[in-house]
Amino acid sequence: MNTPLDTPTDRTPHPGPTKVPDGPGELLAKLWHRKSTVIAAIAVLGIAAHLLLRLALHAAPDIQRLPLLATLVLGGLPFLYDLFRKLLRREFGSDLLGGISIVTSVLLGEHLAGTIIVLMLSGGEALENYALRSASSVLAALAKRMPSIAHRRNGTEIADVALAEIAVGDILVVHPHEICPADGVVTEGHSTMDESYLTGEPFQIDKTSGSGVISGAINGESVLVIRTTQRAADSRYAKIMEVMRESEATRPRLQRLGDRLGAVYTPVALVVGLLAWFASGESIRFLAVLVIATPCPLLLAIPIAIIGSISLCARRAIIVKSPVVLEQIAGCRTAIFDKTGTLTYGEPKLTELLLAPGFERREVLTLVASLERYSKHPLARAILAAATAEGIVLPEATEVGEKPGHGLLGTVSGHRLQVTSRSQLIARGIATADQLPPLAAGLECMVAVDGRHAGALRFRDAPRVESRSFVRHLGPKHQFKRVMILSGDRESEVRYLAEEVGITEIQAQKSPEEKLAIVRVETLAAKTLYVGDGINDAPAMMAATVGMAIGQNSDVTAEAAGVVVMDNALEKVDEFMHISRRMRAIALQSAVGGMILSVIGMGFAATGHLNPVGGAICQEVIDVLAVLNALRAAFPPKVIQDWAS
Repeated sequence: MNTPLDTPTDRTPHPGPTKVPDGPGELLAKLWHRKSTVIAAIAVLGIAAHLLLRLALHAAPDIQRLPLLATLVLGGLPFLYDLFRKLLRREFGSDLLGGISIVTSVLLGEHLAGTIIVLMLSGGEALENYALRSASSVLAALAKRMPSIAHRRNGTEIADVALAEIAVGDILVVHPHEICPADGVVTEGHSTMDESYLTGEPFQIDKTSGSGVISGAINGESVLVIRTTQRAADSRYAKIMEVMRESEATRPRLQRLGDRLGAVYTPVALVVGLLAWFASGESIRFLAVLVIATPCPLLLAIPIAIIGSISLCARRAIIVKSPVVLEQIAGCRTAIFDKTGTLTYGEPKLTELLLAPGFERREVLTLVASLERYSKHPLARAILAAATAEGIVLPEATEVGEKPGHGLLGTVSGHRLQVTSRSQLIARGIATADQLPPLAAGLECMVAVDGRHAGALRFRDAPRVESRSFVRHLGPKHQFKRVMILSGDRESEVRYLAEEVGITEIQAQKSPEEKLAIVRVETLAAKTLYVGDGINDAPAMMAATVGMAIGQNSDVTAEAAGVVVMDNALEKVDEFMHISRRMRAIALQSAVGGMILSVIGMGFAATGHLNPVGGAICQEVIDVLAVLNALRAAFPPKVIQDWAS
């Protein structure tokens, strides 16, 4: 196949290879992966069969026990095996009591009670696993959009290849409306790409020769030819999959708190059960105590509260990549903010164009705007808006490149153009400090045309309306003791913003390395919250106790941020803090409340008022109450933010 580059087509993404049915080995692997669900189903069937034989068919006692014995073998042994492996690793968790209860029930011949315990434990684990899979649904929805093939060009031939076969430097053809399969650079064609999958908001970027493209972006109306700069396995989408795996594997500290509570609760239950046995001489009381003491509120309530809070955050456009931050943010006492796009709108406006001798305003603005069409920098939109307001028709740009820290390069109407910073212009010997306009408050960029200084563009980025009230409420409402701005912008601009929003502590003109060092020092002194736009903030975010990426530039694949706010709004930061605080309260209410009810039940069992089966039924009621309370974390509270802009 061979598609002319200048001919728009109406192709849709390739559906990918036909899925081959799973073989017996794969089916067994899937069943083992979901063994808790299988064991819970076996337990339900075993109990149902036992009751049928006992109540309806009036079978002999030995026949009645057969379904229960089968359940204890098929369901109880795998659980005990996992528990034994944990004990060998010296992991004494809250499920230890459940294992002791199963063994005791078998030794005392209380097979129905033992089977109910298997159902409680396996059902709780199955519910937690289901919740964990559901929690990653937002990221999974993004990952499903990845194409399964790419169109690789070799000379005049184009062949469909699997993504795994793509190598760095391959030439790929991206048809109209197709999803870009790998990160790369455009070599031929002119189109637009929708990169909103990272932001949740429409964001169309023009692409031409030299423009960078990212995997997962949707091509527009024309064919593009790209040269890959990353293998598909190293692309943005691959990072999303990596984030999903890490998110599912991360065990929150609150869950470990459940283990710590269980470490105290288990010895208490064992002591109460042994005392009841010795005092009464009835071993059945020991089992009854252990059955009602089975710590299902710890095993169920805490993870359900965590997953419910993660789901609530997702519905509020807040992606929690690391569940640990839900607990950690409550202890943060220093808030550190990036400037542009965080405390400001990230939409600067062109306020002044200062020209060098020999250049005209319309000429310089035309050249710069033509090049800025291919940039995602916030200043690009301001320049394009100014050109549109003046009715300027923009010529095509070629050989476009944008290396971080070096500015934007390209060719427009035969002129080699560079849009960069004051320091870069001086460092490259294009102009001296005396030849450039004096420094002033606000943002700026310098323009060089064919190696000559052509002019300076000045901008102002307005602070958000809500920034001042948001900063003011952090201390009284969330116990932050210090608030500071950490920015790479010039000190005059940072200080101007700080005065506008009510922040007295600033760190300006800092490189990413300097930001990292500062955040490390601050985090040693107190837990820190770092809020930035996700660009050039990764090292600082990683060093902070909690890193939060906010706004249109947030990259859901950034490993540094524990939280990604998809909406460009500070109110989401406040919402996350409220959801976190409420999650911890609900988790502890459910776990501790369930334990208190279990202790009361243990008293009845120890005095002979509850047999093992009755204790198991009471424990199920306690579990339901704890779970119902934990489920409240998934629903928005009446107050989800406590400040007014």
